[in-house]
Amino acid sequence: MSTTVKNQKSTALRRPEIPRPAAMRLAADEYRRYADAVAALDATAWTRPTACTLWDVRQMTAHVVGMAEMAAGIREGARQRKIAGRDAAAKGIAFIDALTDVQVRERADHDPARLTTDVRAVGPRAARGRRMTPSFIRRRDMGVAQVVQGVEESWALGFLLDVILTRDTWMHRSDVAEATGTTMTLTPEHDGAIVADVVAEWAGRHGRPYRLNLTGPAGGEWGAGSGGEEIEMDAVQFCRVLSGRGSGSGLLSTEVPF
Repeated sequence: MSTTVKNQKSTALRRPEIPRPAAMRLAADEYRRYADAVAALDATAWTRPTACTLWDVRQMTAHVVGMAEMAAGIREGARQRKIAGRDAAAKGIAFIDALTDVQVRERADHDPARLTTDVRAVGPRAARGRRMTPSFIRRRDMGVAQVVQGVEESWALGFLLDVILTRDTWMHRSDVAEATGTTMTLTPEHDGAIVADVVAEWAGRHGRPYRLNLTGPAGGEWGAGSGGEEIEMDAVQFCRVLSGRGSGSGLLSTEVPF
């Protein structure tokens, strides 16, 4: 006899912790940085496989463009969600997987030159669309449960708009750097702020004493309590592990969504 294990459920609505003006600045800057990163790639880099095993660099950029287009306009967002909802039901897959599949599939014939132009053009529109979303909309539940480490969570739309969409683009910029052997541009003001927000969420999720020393331009030192686990590692790799792009034991097994 088989046993079905159901996900636990969290009753709290997860909201952004980073101040909104800072979140919107990070969003706009991250779109620019992703555009700069792919614009610097040579032709051979676009076919390199990435940590997202279904995508090469070109397909990953197609997803970034598609997600930004969704954030840039209400009609486009509704159109993508409608198709993804239909596909998710028909294929029995998670909504987010269906959504990203739509974004990549619809750009299957877009070459690197077009994607580079598109990601440069859509970034400011996506940042503006996110910035202009009214507060009463941002406070609403997204309406689609998100599973993090076996727990179904409810997210406010503001958490998606202010936090996750920036983290997603940032992590994919890291993926591109890893896949192509290029250097990821990092600064304390931008990347350090993204990492600090990840650390705060990670600490809240595990709720245990810790000492954390993250190295590199995006790093810093954090801690809580006494007698806890001590961790020292590169800041970007820390985030990659928490995102599921690497294995970690102890407190590093605590997942953070990107």
